[in-house]
Amino acid sequence: MNKHKEMNIKHAPQFDTALVEAHYSERDGVPISYVCSTDLNNSDVPFDIFFRETPHPEFGNRYFGLRRTEVGAQALIVGADQVEDYDIGMIESSDGEWWYSQSHHDCIMIDGKMIDGGRQYTRGNGFELFHIRNGKIFKHEAQPINHDYPDFVENMDFS
Repeated sequence: MNKHKEMNIKHAPQFDTALVEAHYSERDGVPISYVCSTDLNNSDVPFDIFFRETPHPEFGNRYFGLRRTEVGAQALIVGADQVEDYDIGMIESSDGEWWYSQSHHDCIMIDGKMIDGGRQYTRGNGFELFHIRNGKIFKHEAQPINHDYPDFVENMDFS
């Protein structure tokens, strides 16, 4: 298994993740850490994903997702252990930042590279696959073969 190397991953969370970590760490009495923001079961409904080392005593999950409701004033919290089953395609910018598509129609284009599809599919050019294990994001051992779409990206205007 790969050793975890700190990466400069660019996230777009809905909440102030430091405040959420502090609140739930104090409430639950265990460290809580932000992992990423992603769709779970529904397309274009991203959640901020958090991790705890020990399973929740009542619900048994180690990951939970938090998002604003459609009204926006309330938060919805759900179990999110399925994030360890997801592939996460990411692209690296020329300055070493890693970017991922957090939801189905969240297309990211940087430095002639593209990633799209959230957890619904992985499409793009110049991407690498990652996964989540124990609250950390790791590079997949096996990378995709010929899953890039260079003609699609080369013909796009990035200006």
